[in-house]
Amino acid sequence: MRYIFKFPDIGEGLDEGTIVEWYVKKGESVEVGQSLVKMETDKVVTDIPSPREGTISAMYGKEGETINVGDALVEIEIEGVEGKQAVEESKKIEQEQEAVEEEGAGVVGTLEVAGNNAYLPASDEGMDDQSEGKPSNKRKALATPVARALAKELDIDINQVNGTGPGRRVMKDDIQKFKQQNAYKAPQQTTSAEQTGNFIETEKLTQIRKTIAKNMVESKHNAAHMTVFDDAEVSELIRVRNKFKEQFADEDIKLNYLPFILKATALALKKHKSLNAQMDMDKGVMIYKKYYNIGIAVDTPDGLIVPVIKDVDKKSIKQLSLETAEIAKKARERTISFEDMKDGTFTITSYGSIGGKYAVPVINYPQAGILGIGRMSQQPIVKNGEIAVGNTLPLSLSVDHRIVDGGDVTRFLNDIISYLNEPVRLIMD
Repeated sequence: MRYIFKFPDIGEGLDEGTIVEWYVKKGESVEVGQSLVKMETDKVVTDIPSPREGTISAMYGKEGETINVGDALVEIEIEGVEGKQAVEESKKIEQEQEAVEEEGAGVVGTLEVAGNNAYLPASDEGMDDQSEGKPSNKRKALATPVARALAKELDIDINQVNGTGPGRRVMKDDIQKFKQQNAYKAPQQTTSAEQTGNFIETEKLTQIRKTIAKNMVESKHNAAHMTVFDDAEVSELIRVRNKFKEQFADEDIKLNYLPFILKATALALKKHKSLNAQMDMDKGVMIYKKYYNIGIAVDTPDGLIVPVIKDVDKKSIKQLSLETAEIAKKARERTISFEDMKDGTFTITSYGSIGGKYAVPVINYPQAGILGIGRMSQQPIVKNGEIAVGNTLPLSLSVDHRIVDGGDVTRFLNDIISYLNEPVRLIMD
């Protein structure tokens, strides 16, 4: 009996993934849990394990190709299951699928059981009847639900489409290819080499870049952005950090300013619940979260990734130093997990290390706010009625004005600045 394993949704709202590397070959025996393929999604690079024991009888997609969730990945031949037993096993898997979908919907990191009819007994559905002396009558096409829906949307007779899937099943790509082949081709205008090839470079969009584009548009479309700018005088923060830097170094911990900013932000969020909230317009409610998980935007060679530090308010500066270093390393190496990426309630982005001073950060929707950290520099300040040299840290706070009022924004930012002005409170907390 042949089992079709489809690319599962291994994250919240995952649509597609790119095949990075195949670990198996056709004809190779596999065990349950054995890695079949390495896939790159919009957030992580992860291995997909085999859900069944058997022999690889077919593989779909080449390295570098992008496939959709629900598309067939491999077919696994399972020995000793035939005939009625195969049908019964198929029904059993369908029931398992229904239970998983109802019980575990939206659970990040859970591999879904393959969809209905994952086990395919021998069938001639969709085949031409070309017996001698009989006319060739094409039966109803075997097709995936997605392909049928797309064919209906494009007004295409699915029975006219040649299927390339298992058992000549019509797939979504078959529908799209059929439309392209039968569409009217308008004459193309020729352009000189100087206008095209010599002056442009094209590069395929990565999964991360697609998701960044999608999330930025969603945020701008759904949230009412407002940004407030201010400066924190951080001479005392510099002194305290330098004091503890050597002590932390003895424990092989690199102390920078981010843990202080994380801690200050979490303590300020506890005082201003609207900044740690989100709005559910469909249900007509505001959701105030009583846990403080702060995402930190990490600039990686592949694009911006936002891993989340959990329960920041409960952790010491030392703990935060260790976690931020570890999670940033995992993000850059693309070894980060979905667990590291979920359940954020607020976000911090630091562009100051690159050289920026102020910015208008885009909210990590549906969160209520994002704090941007600029480049620290020496500036003239007024201290005790006299001009002195100070150290200022530019802050840019963007909020969803539907959730947060202007007064709350200012008070929240003032509290963060107050903590940064007296960083010993953060060390002792």
